[in-house]
Amino acid sequence: MQGIADYDFVRPLGSGNHGQFFLARRPRRLPIDADLVAVKVLAAESTEVAFRRATRELAAYAAVTSPHLVAPIDAGQQDGVFFYSMEYEPAGSLAAPAVPVPPGQGLRAVADAARAAAALHDAGIVHRDIKPGNVLLHGTGGRLSDLGLAQIFTEGVTVTGMGGLDAVEYVDPDLLLGGPPGPATDVWSLGVLIHRVTTGRGLYGEMPQTDGLLALRRVLSTSPQLDPALPGPVAELIRDCLGEAPERPSAAVVAARLDAVAS
Repeated sequence: MQGIADYDFVRPLGSGNHGQFFLARRPRRLPIDADLVAVKVLAAESTEVAFRRATRELAAYAAVTSPHLVAPIDAGQQDGVFFYSMEYEPAGSLAAPAVPVPPGQGLRAVADAARAAAALHDAGIVHRDIKPGNVLLHGTGGRLSDLGLAQIFTEGVTVTGMGGLDAVEYVDPDLLLGGPPGPATDVWSLGVLIHRVTTGRGLYGEMPQTDGLLALRRVLSTSPQLDPALPGPVAELIRDCLGEAPERPSAAVVAARLDAVAS
């Protein structure tokens, strides 16, 4: 794919949540300083109804004030394909960093992602797709990216049919079973992410890489297992994030507790 609308693609940046990311040159019409932006092209068909819903969600997302959110810049559709552009972070993400990320820096990035999630929650928005690939590295911390818009293009389909295999282990099992998303489901994702960043391993062991049904079965039939070598405060925070939904800490509390751990 060479581009979309008036965006000229430079190279692919990867895939995620039913879409492809590309590095693109900024169209002259956009009033921003950066020469390059990231563009996500969703694979699902964009009907007029879905397009209007998606642009409303992006507008609400963009209206949330937080230095820890990657700001959407533009959105459109071409030949039934929805796309949107956002700020580009050259340092990469927790999933694919440009250089190796020490655990302390990784925890600071997750803390910033939790602050971003808290800002979204205060505005009545649930992110729905917190995972390593959506925590972009910025300075000594991170920024949360890529609001989970795929649900808008697949109405009535639960998360089981929408995320990539890399996302399944970060999704609250209640959500996988068709439950509604909420702030607590984002906090579950933060807990799984903290474990991954701290230990380099997931809570469900090695996940199947080529079979989505096996990956789902693993998550839905296996209890999360914390690494016994985790420091006490980190293990306690992860357990709290994975507790019963009404008892989970807020994203803001997760950020504050991570700050204490990282320091």
